[in-house]
Amino acid sequence: MPIALSNGDIIMIIVFVAIPVAAVVFVLGAGGAFRSIGKGGLSVEFESDLGEGLRDSGAEASSAGDADAELRQLLEAKAYRQEARGETPLDVESELERLRAEQRTPTVSSADPALREEVRQLVVARNERRERQGKEPLDVDAEIERQLRDLENLGQ
Repeated sequence: MPIALSNGDIIMIIVFVAIPVAAVVFVLGAGGAFRSIGKGGLSVEFESDLGEGLRDSGAEASSAGDADAELRQLLEAKAYRQEARGETPLDVESELERLRAEQRTPTVSSADPALREEVRQLVVARNERRERQGKEPLDVDAEIERQLRDLENLGQ
């Protein structure tokens, strides 16, 4: 027994079949599109956007020799620009030696007195807490120097 279907019935069957299929395709495809919003060639990327282990390859030199070579190139470029402007060019060798010496000498002793006092207060408070816990107190001066060294190395 043949079933007679009108044009309206066929359209309704197509609609009821196509809507769930279209919804599933949309949901599966929209996830990737949603995650890519704000990404692209002109977007700003933050460190949190990068995966683990990814870093700017030019940000760190692989060895001290590479760092010295890059520093020398920067100083030579600066001297070249100064000479092009008619200024007295920078002495590359003396400036390079000064920067190397500056990197070798710690600046902990020249820390801001207010910062040093604040660190001292923190160390004294930590010692009081350690004594209440029955632990041995820390050497205040050595701990201050260690804390200041750690603070200096935060940006590196």
